[in-house]
Amino acid sequence: MIDITQFNKLRARSFNDQKALLKKIAKGQTVLCKTCGKAISLNVAVKEGEKASAQCPTGCTHIELDVA
Repeated sequence: MIDITQFNKLRARSFNDQKALLKKIAKGQTVLCKTCGKAISLNVAVKEGEKASAQCPTGCTHIELDVA
């Protein structure tokens, strides 16, 4: 049986970590991927049908953003 409370805590922590990472990148700070150690870049200039994202060059970190 899955402990829902623990799952929700982990999910909330992950969300908050991603939000903090995005804030740092948006401020112009360099943030390195925890897996490959390369800089994560923010891409908000997307074509129709694509999503904005923050990702490292190798793709091991990839966060899709909903931009209105």
